[in-house]
Amino acid sequence: MDTEPNAPVTEAELHAWMDGELPEERRGEVERHLAGDPDLARRFDRYRAQRAMLQGTFGPLIDRPLPAALVPPYGRAPGRPAVRPRRWLPARVVWCAAFVADAVAAHRVFAVEVRHPVEVGADQEAHLVGWLSKRLGKPLQAPRLADKGYDLVGGRLLSDARGPAAQLMYQDAAGRRITLYIRPASDAPDTSFRFAQDGNVQAFYWRDNGLAWAVTGDLDRVTLSAIAEEVYGALNS
Repeated sequence: MDTEPNAPVTEAELHAWMDGELPEERRGEVERHLAGDPDLARRFDRYRAQRAMLQGTFGPLIDRPLPAALVPPYGRAPGRPAVRPRRWLPARVVWCAAFVADAVAAHRVFAVEVRHPVEVGADQEAHLVGWLSKRLGKPLQAPRLADKGYDLVGGRLLSDARGPAAQLMYQDAAGRRITLYIRPASDAPDTSFRFAQDGNVQAFYWRDNGLAWAVTGDLDRVTLSAIAEEVYGALNS
């Protein structure tokens, strides 16, 4: 094998580990790196969360074989059978899965916070919206959700692999929280609602007017869908 025993772990090796395709002699070394490098371990956990989200939300597409027109003519010796094509996913599906995984992860981290759930509170809503709009490069608003029993708590600036993102948090009288996760999506067309679930957390997400939105919460699907529709209506009124 060409990889040195103590060589840094590559992104390809992390994904190969999850696919069960990492050679055994390298697998142990990668696992030692994961145990000793918290940043690498967090990145690996994020990839696993995205993989689980992909499997749960886009399972039929994941199992679809690579189209014949895209199978390369190389990689096998004459007279030998072709290697079974790797499974594939359209780029838009990967993008959606990464986005909603980030939204769910951010919800899990901050929705349980007691003292610091947001960076800027609802008492500074104008400042919050202006600040986030400037950082995302798109005009934002904080939808009114009082008709659904939720009031704005505040929001914060986040970041992911594609750049800045924003989170707005809402809470009802019982203390239940939902979050809106927003990031620029100027390079992608508008979409209808899509649904994803990871454990007890559910999300409806879509793209509209150059932004990707996800409404996330530990609520039943019908209730969360009604809230997502309220958000969409407020943004397009």
